[in-house]
Amino acid sequence: MVEANSAPAAGARIEMAIQLLTPASLVVAAPAGRALDAAAARPIVELAQEKGIAALIQSEPELARSLEADGVHLPWRKDVISAYAAAREILGPGRIVGADAGRSRHDAMTLGEQGADYVAFGIPAHVGDREAARARRRELVAWWAEIFEVPVVGFDLESPEEAAELAAAGADFVAVTLADAMPAGEIESWVKAVEAATPGLATVA
Repeated sequence: MVEANSAPAAGARIEMAIQLLTPASLVVAAPAGRALDAAAARPIVELAQEKGIAALIQSEPELARSLEADGVHLPWRKDVISAYAAAREILGPGRIVGADAGRSRHDAMTLGEQGADYVAFGIPAHVGDREAARARRRELVAWWAEIFEVPVVGFDLESPEEAAELAAAGADFVAVTLADAMPAGEIESWVKAVEAATPGLATVA
């Protein structure tokens, strides 16, 4: 995710990323354990919207509404269904509300039935067995893509190869994460590699 605690630094990272690809959306998030600062997030939202990119705020629908962002992304949580309902109530039907269903097919189907704009599958940072989690994420993406019309997004990529696997499984989009401390050279190589692996499917998170 874009760590928006430093607007100038985040803006520079985003500018570089969107020069290399044309993402459908941008998810703005805070560093782990900290709240997203509205003053830092506002110029990032405005930058994305100026480029015709949907700006989504992670986790905070109230902030998304106050910043006039395009919507909200809800990471996985045990009560993701109620979190979705609350976000939709706050943002209304005209803005984007997407959510990560974790590894629950039931939650994914419930989100789709309730009108989520997309369903995501990712791998939380605390998961220890990353290989098993990647296989599970790929299976969930393939399952969803085969049966449902609601777009599916793959989150928490660790390599361009994972992006290609998810695209082959049917993902509508994959999320390219720009870490706060990632050097410019790494951003360029990371974004170019993912774009090459999944032409037209990358979105910045």
